[in-house]
Amino acid sequence: MPKESYRWQFLEGLMRCRAEAYGYKEVRTPVFEQTSLFSRGVGETTDVVQKEMYTFSTKGDDSITLRPEGTAGAARAFLEHGVFNDGLPSKQYYLTTCYRYEKPQAGRQREFHQFGIEVFGTQNPAADAEVICLVDGLFKQIGIENLRLEINSIGCPHCRAVYHEKLKEYFSDYKEHLCSDCNGRLERNPMRIIDCKVPDCKNIAEKAPRMLDYLCDECREHFESVKQYLDSANVSYEVNPSIVRGLDYYTKTVFEFVSDNIGAQGTVCGGGRYDGLIEELGGQHTPSLGCAMGMERLLLLIENSGIEIPKPETADLYIASMGDNARIKAFSLAEEVRQCGLSAQCDIVGRGLRPQMKFADKIGAKFSIVIGDDEIASGEAEIKNMQTGEKIKVSLNSFAGDFSSIMIDAETKKIANL
Repeated sequence: MPKESYRWQFLEGLMRCRAEAYGYKEVRTPVFEQTSLFSRGVGETTDVVQKEMYTFSTKGDDSITLRPEGTAGAARAFLEHGVFNDGLPSKQYYLTTCYRYEKPQAGRQREFHQFGIEVFGTQNPAADAEVICLVDGLFKQIGIENLRLEINSIGCPHCRAVYHEKLKEYFSDYKEHLCSDCNGRLERNPMRIIDCKVPDCKNIAEKAPRMLDYLCDECREHFESVKQYLDSANVSYEVNPSIVRGLDYYTKTVFEFVSDNIGAQGTVCGGGRYDGLIEELGGQHTPSLGCAMGMERLLLLIENSGIEIPKPETADLYIASMGDNARIKAFSLAEEVRQCGLSAQCDIVGRGLRPQMKFADKIGAKFSIVIGDDEIASGEAEIKNMQTGEKIKVSLNSFAGDFSSIMIDAETKKIANL
């Protein structure tokens, strides 16, 4: 609602500035895509594809799905529009809606909003660290404290194949105690069991083999390099071997920013590498990575942390009027002021003078002016500073310029007092 939207706009502004400082440009993808994009990209064995997607058949019997996350659509657009010809890496960000059919909870709705960043075309570990630094700096800029950055490596397809066999051996001894979903995952993708939230499965997974013990030399060196870059940037982190993330496209580095201030589902931002995704979608091998955070969950964390988001600027000027001629004059003066880049309001309801001034107070106008027949005849009127009560006479013939000067003087005094 209007009383709340300024909070979103403030955060979105910070996110845009932060992303652009790192060289990211905005991408806007469709609300829905071909269902096959998500089944191929996100993964058939994930909860997102199996349980949470909003999927429909069109009149032409095509299967389409409302996007459950942003990466697959950005990757499809990267391929479809030949972005790889523009030079790599390609750095993109988005502020978008996503849709998942899951139980609504604190900070999570079925229609939700994400800020995400994607980097296409680099396998260098410096890129992993840069993505993490971008997000870490954003949280610090907002003023959020007590966040844990947890990182892990889930290897490449080669070393993960060995790891999967070890997991199958381990979890096979506990089949009777695993939930039905995890019994299905056991053969298709045993790493999904580690991410299960069912208490019994979670307890069993705590003693399962860890991917870090089975990394190949290349993946181990990559992970060590990521940590070195983070150390050089003074970014604190914990290695958490149980992080696998919920989507199948991830490889090597995965990470989460976790808070204890928003309930059980404490992940505020998650991401990692997806070196095989572009190839899975039909393109050339293009190492890539990214992350995303839920806006609703971030706003909940900000509220629970007691962080005050700056209130929006109020109207610079309210022009009150008395009489039909004055209403028309007030309307034209308001337009002149707006053309100078300042905000102005006038009566568009038909109120009397007293209700107009009450409305000026209600909207927090910084200055006000009353226009009537006498002011129109003399070509002059008085602008009132609504905080100090000071009045300044101005010409209606050069009104916009005079008011701009008054605003500049007021801002100068405000800065001087600070």
